[in-house]
Amino acid sequence: MPRAMSYSKGSIIYFEGDSDDRVYILQKGRVVITTTDVETKLQTMEQVKQGEFFGVKSAIGHFPREETVRTLEDSVCIVMTSQEFEALFSTNKQLIMKMLRVFSNQLRQIHKKTEAVLNKNDSINQVSGLFAVAKAFFDDGKWQSCEDVCKNYLRTYPTAQHVTEIKTMLLKSDAYVKRGISEKDAVEDDPSTKPDSSIKLFELPAFKRFEKHYENGQVIITEFERGETFYLIQSGTVQLTKCVNESNKNLDILKPGEFFGEMAILDNSPRSATCVARGHVECLEFNKANFEMLITGNPQLALILLKLFCKRIYDQKRRLRILVIADPHARLADVFCMFDEMNPRPPTADRHRKFNVTESDIAHWSGLPFSVVKDELKHFTMSRKIEIFENYVIVNNIVDMRRIVETRADAKK
Repeated sequence: MPRAMSYSKGSIIYFEGDSDDRVYILQKGRVVITTTDVETKLQTMEQVKQGEFFGVKSAIGHFPREETVRTLEDSVCIVMTSQEFEALFSTNKQLIMKMLRVFSNQLRQIHKKTEAVLNKNDSINQVSGLFAVAKAFFDDGKWQSCEDVCKNYLRTYPTAQHVTEIKTMLLKSDAYVKRGISEKDAVEDDPSTKPDSSIKLFELPAFKRFEKHYENGQVIITEFERGETFYLIQSGTVQLTKCVNESNKNLDILKPGEFFGEMAILDNSPRSATCVARGHVECLEFNKANFEMLITGNPQLALILLKLFCKRIYDQKRRLRILVIADPHARLADVFCMFDEMNPRPPTADRHRKFNVTESDIAHWSGLPFSVVKDELKHFTMSRKIEIFENYVIVNNIVDMRRIVETRADAKK
């Protein structure tokens, strides 16, 4: 049962880095949240208003606390477990939509910081942005993806400035697609790309009319376009990419049971990423008009979406931590540390790790030019810290990577 807890002035309710599953509501007094900015390392403070929740993301996402919470005067908080919060959340329509919009905005702000770190031109408009996405796919030889984005551009902006170049790219891409020359990065058949029990809710006949099918390389949604729909993956995987400095960077790979495209629905803004099918993909497509009704009428769906936001916010902050490291050697070491965190293993004395990634994948995650990554990986190989194979990398001692990050991360700030 939720219970009231009293805290005297100056008490620490929890520290950054703590792990627990409690959610708080400030009932009386004053409480301040202190966070450390990922980029500047400066501390920022935000005062909690009475009646507001705090500690939600880390509690329901099962992540370490990202902030320290301290009382400014004698205070009283309602404290509940994550399970008790989930029960409350699923029965309160107003709370559902408020939480989803707050987390959507937080995720978009992290995306903007990531863009700034990567020196992306924030003033780029939707027309130029869509053209940049198409050209990035064209330059990468991703012909199916390029064709889809070009067609999208011509439908949306038939008289815009880049139409001639778009038509040229479309003709060449279409020719390659018809010859069967397209994406070569389809995922292998594995159990993780099949439907699982978490999405049994959506196998009812009522959801049949929302089904959509995509083949490898087809673009489902495009960065910079207006958002009118969002999706739930039933089978297959979807690659999220972002166009940065005229190059598409991998953000994430989504699997069955995950949503995408919901951010544009919640805050009426252009798409923040491009989503491309990897292999055969089956998903449900929902539109903007029925979004709120669907979410508030299906508490389980709303809760899944809230947890997804928590995970994405945590993951994007983790990736931002990599991008703000100036030293390229330390940045790559932190990429390996991130891979290790994404694939946790039981505590053992074995520090040997195998990651199913390529040099190109590492370049994408690090945000560094491929030539720089090649040079740095060569240094790691020569010092016998890693072994590189065609489709995977062996890290001989993951502790070495953490040590490199700790000792060199601030060297060139």
